[in-house]
Amino acid sequence: MKVAFALLWLIRLLPMPAIGALAWLVGLLGYALAGERRRVGMINLRRCFPEMDDSERRRLIRSHFRYMARLALEYGVVWWSSAERLDRLVTIKNLHYVTDLRDSGQDVILFYPHFVGFELCVYALNQYVPLVSVYSQQKNDQLDAQIYKGRQRYNNAFIVSRQEGLRPIIKAMRKDHVPFLYLPDQDYGARDSIFVKFFGIDTATITGLSRISQLARAKVVPAIARRVGNRCELEFYPPWDNFPSDDVVADTQRMNTFLEARIREQPDQYFWLHKRFKTRPEGQEKFY
Repeated sequence: MKVAFALLWLIRLLPMPAIGALAWLVGLLGYALAGERRRVGMINLRRCFPEMDDSERRRLIRSHFRYMARLALEYGVVWWSSAERLDRLVTIKNLHYVTDLRDSGQDVILFYPHFVGFELCVYALNQYVPLVSVYSQQKNDQLDAQIYKGRQRYNNAFIVSRQEGLRPIIKAMRKDHVPFLYLPDQDYGARDSIFVKFFGIDTATITGLSRISQLARAKVVPAIARRVGNRCELEFYPPWDNFPSDDVVADTQRMNTFLEARIREQPDQYFWLHKRFKTRPEGQEKFY
């Protein structure tokens, strides 16, 4: 792991176009060698984009592998490059949707789905806004320590272990109205999940966005990270009105419907290598 960290430290000295070129090669190698991840990605795309033919899906997955390689190679940039460099690399749009709420004394949940620019964007954002986030411990101790240290680089991130539950999250949010960065768009198993539509598929989806919003009396502001050439763009959307409602199923469906629309705008930038449909309703066939 020390060798990998050393390589990332050196890579971050390169200009961004050079990192992109290296990621292009690493991504193609990953596409060729990571057969199981490639298979998962193709299954996801066949389910979500039945109108595509397989050649188009393969092109999309190859592009996605290159994006994922770039995400990995840029960890040296987000961990060790200057704050000024990160600021130059990310354009933040409509941050006022967050700051206006905070200034008015309201708490905020940032609905922040898994797009490939999410790491670079959140490190740039954390320079302007303190954040609460949930942390899952990594299996490798050295990697775990470095990720945790990296997330604390500006000394204004409040990190809560996934095992600690909701109480410390809400407590951290209420201190100075710190936004909670929330990524609820993966398959976390049957516990606390319901089945709502995602690309027309019954998809196990956690109800946390609705539940935490209600418990914390917080407004939900979606935030989407995009790669644009050698830079990134982080766009905030207007706070959701009438959320949460008295219908947690409708709230969770609203989240998936919004996310699906954003994915269709940049399909190769979403996390397709995750087994998003692993949990199936009782009696339905397994996808993977």
